[in-house]
This record gives sequence, structure tokens and C-alpha cells, in this order.
Amino acid sequence: MTVIVGIKCKDGVVIGADSSATMGPSPEVKTIEQKVNKISVIGDRVIVAGTGEIGLGQRFNAVVRSAWQQNDKPFNKPPLEVGKYLANRAITDFKSTHLAVINFGSLVAFPTENQSHLCEFVQGGFQPELKTDNSLWYASMGSGQTICDPFLGFMRRVFWRDELPAFQDGIFAVTWALQHAIEVNPGGIGGPMQIAVLGPNKKGQLFARLLDEAALAEHIQNVEGAIDHLKNYAQQPSSEGVLDLPKKPK
Repeated sequence: MTVIVGIKCKDGVVIGADSSATMGPSPEVKTIEQKVNKISVIGDRVIVAGTGEIGLGQRFNAVVRSAWQQNDKPFNKPPLEVGKYLANRAITDFKSTHLAVINFGSLVAFPTENQSHLCEFVQGGFQPELKTDNSLWYASMGSGQTICDPFLGFMRRVFWRDELPAFQDGIFAVTWALQHAIEVNPGGIGGPMQIAVLGPNKKGQLFARLLDEAALAEHIQNVEGAIDHLKNYAQQPSSEGVLDLPKKPK
């Protein structure tokens, strides 16, 4: 049980996840729930977050790390080619143990062609889907997808419309989506949230890092401020723009 959220921004990528992992002999029978790290930063340039079987996640992280250590050669290709390369290597590795269905999915942020990119590897078939500027530039995965997808659609309607969000707005949206999923989920999704960002450093180079507790606390406070603002808006009396309801016809 998990939820991961990714947003491609104008000047970077934001990926977040919860910290809960359930253990048990089968999906129907669960024994305990434990805190785990679901986001990896590879080479200070690549972010990997996964949902599904932990063993497959470990193997996919090894595939991405191996690709990055090849003098960045696989990551010098166009973004969709990078996604296809990682999917091909991962599927070959997964099927070496005779898997019929790949019970693992992932969101990966990486730099190529001097830009940051977000690619979704769909759970089940593990086919790469690149998030683009003129299409859907955000995604959620895991058991919390049914919670996060509608929430992200709402955020797009209110804040983004047909434009990619700015970097800080992307962090704000991921923080709020994760907080919402952690608070209302029926089980198996828990905090603390984890958020990693891929964006320009002071030298203008794309750099990946996990946000520390202080940074997370600041963004959570921003979300609480937005919630308070909505509460105050709802409580303010307003006499302007209120229409009188028509009388019920006889």
C-alpha cells in the first residue's frame, strides 16, 4: 500500500511519497505496517520512487544506478529513449525470474538535453510514459491514486489550467496531495511524507535532492495556511453577488 505523486514543473520535477509499507503473506492477509524510504536519489541527478513489490523496486534501482554509472551515456539520449532504455533493462531483469505480471510501477525524474523530465513506468506492464508540456504533466501511483488523481485535477483547474506550475507551486501541490492522502486513506498509507526535487542549483546545473525535515515543515505550513485561508473565506459574510432564489411556482 502506497502513494507516490510526481509533477513536471516549468523549471524542475517534484516527486513525493508516503512512508508506509505493509507486510504479510498475501495482499489479503497483512501482518504489520512499517516505515520505509520509498524515494532514492541516484548520483545527485536522478530520482526514483516506486510502488509494489519491494524486491522489484530494489532491482529497478540497481538498473537505474547501473545506467547512470555508464558515464551518463544512456542519459544522453532523448527523454523517451531514456525511458525505453530503462524499461527494457528492467523488464529483462524482472523476467529473469519468470514473472508473469510485473507488480511494480515507478516514477523517475532525470536530466537530459539540458532539461528535467518525468517518466512514469506503469504498474503491470512497466511501459514508459513521458510527462510532457502539452499533455498531462503530473501523475500519481499506488493504492492512493484514487485519492490523489481527483485532487491533482482540482489543483490543475484552480492553479495551473493549461500551464505547467512553477517549481515552488509544484512542491506545494505535492505536499498538499500527500497530506490529503495520508489523512483520508482507509489504511496502508502513512506519514511522514518524503519529497525529492530535481531543479537548478546556484550554478544553474540540474541537481536532485531529498527535502530535509525543516524544508518539509515549511511546505506543510504553507498548506495549512492555504487551508486556513479557505476556512476564513467560507466564514466571511458576503452581501455582494448573492442571488435571491426564485419563489416556488404554484
